[in-house]
Amino acid sequence: MSDRPPLGAPDAFDNPALLSDALSPQVAVALLAAVGDVALVLDGDGTIRDVAVANPDWLRQGFGDWQGKRWDSLVGVDSTGKITEMLADIGDAGPRRWRQVNHTTPNGDVPIRYLVMKIGHDGGAIAIGRDMRAAAAIQQRLLQTQQSLERDYIKLRQAEARYRLLFDLGSEPVLIVDATTRRIREINPAAQRLLGAGDGEWVDQPVGAIVQPSDRDGFIAHLGAASASDDLVPFAARLAGTMAEARMCARLFRQGRAALLLVRILSAESVRTGTDHAAALGDVVEHMPDAFVLVDADLNILVANAAFVELSGAASVHRVTGQPLATWLGRPGIDLQLILGQLREHGSVRNVATILRGSAGAREEVEVSGVAAPRSEGDCYGFTIRNVGRRLRSVATPERDLPRSVEQLTELVGRMSLKDIVRESTDLIERLCIEAALAYTSDNRASAAEILGVSRQSLYSKLHRHGLGNLVAGGE
Repeated sequence: MSDRPPLGAPDAFDNPALLSDALSPQVAVALLAAVGDVALVLDGDGTIRDVAVANPDWLRQGFGDWQGKRWDSLVGVDSTGKITEMLADIGDAGPRRWRQVNHTTPNGDVPIRYLVMKIGHDGGAIAIGRDMRAAAAIQQRLLQTQQSLERDYIKLRQAEARYRLLFDLGSEPVLIVDATTRRIREINPAAQRLLGAGDGEWVDQPVGAIVQPSDRDGFIAHLGAASASDDLVPFAARLAGTMAEARMCARLFRQGRAALLLVRILSAESVRTGTDHAAALGDVVEHMPDAFVLVDADLNILVANAAFVELSGAASVHRVTGQPLATWLGRPGIDLQLILGQLREHGSVRNVATILRGSAGAREEVEVSGVAAPRSEGDCYGFTIRNVGRRLRSVATPERDLPRSVEQLTELVGRMSLKDIVRESTDLIERLCIEAALAYTSDNRASAAEILGVSRQSLYSKLHRHGLGNLVAGGE
């Protein structure tokens, strides 16, 4: 590193001899020691013969013990070449320049900038060093600040790219209007198509020109009201040129010190299209073959389709609306609580096997998938229920080639208490039932005990007898 110009020639003074005669050895030594933070007296091969240290911290780090050591042995590997070059240039008649080297100490590297000058005729030299830690710290902070600015710039560019993509590809017509001048700053392609304008045609034009002259005063008043309040009824107006009916929604936002208005245009056609899509979605849900039900936070039914009414055996949809979903779905006090816990934790559940009890007492095996749908007036949950009772039984896997009677018994887990099953089975069947219950509840032993109809202490005893589970934690 060389951040200073090279020194001038030795005869920079008009009369150097006068200065040399006036300097005693004591004054010369004091002057050299005061010029830098450290001064080294070197012989021809770079061995330090004497050292003067002005910084007390360096004395505690061992700088005062350098006498008799080679200069290049006290620096890092990246600085040995600089030491060699400075010692080789001692005899040159050209100007000298400062070079930075890094000294290795127990507290880390210490950057020092040196100037080496020849003394005498025996190849000796003196090296004057100045502490560069303050400058290095400033450079480090400057580099960190520059990197931070570059990261912030990249984030801004990425945010701008995302905004531009949403703005250009959005299907809703949107305008950005200067709240002070009422002129259009930006307009997206959807608004250009709606207004029948070309690319950039409306930029920097008065925003009132997008509506018919008879509606302009009311539209400008709506924009003024939007600058003071966010809760405004959309303004109905006719668009210029097309005469199409539209509703205008404006909202104030700030970018820096500039106040801007985000103006959305809802044409009558887009409103009708949205209504048509909502109606089509309702028809699809109503006629889908799988049962669908929407419940509130208390699991009371809000909406149910025809498939759910048929599966539940109710006379009409009005008979199920407002009723608890637990009246028909799941084993009482078990399945719905597990499903609800999964919904609150993960937001959705998939293909949960349970039963659906009909109004006439019939039971159907079903699979339930659900999702949580937060709303401003409270959470609600949507469930699709698929009848799987008619599916073919899966073939037993080769690893567990059990008798058919055992297969049938394991399928009764959760429908009968464990005492009724064990009364007609062996210890093997008891073990299989417990394994099935633990798998069904994801190793939740409290729920497994409820499914099996035994106490938790009884279940732990049977787990210990069969060597199942990790009983050390004793938790759920």
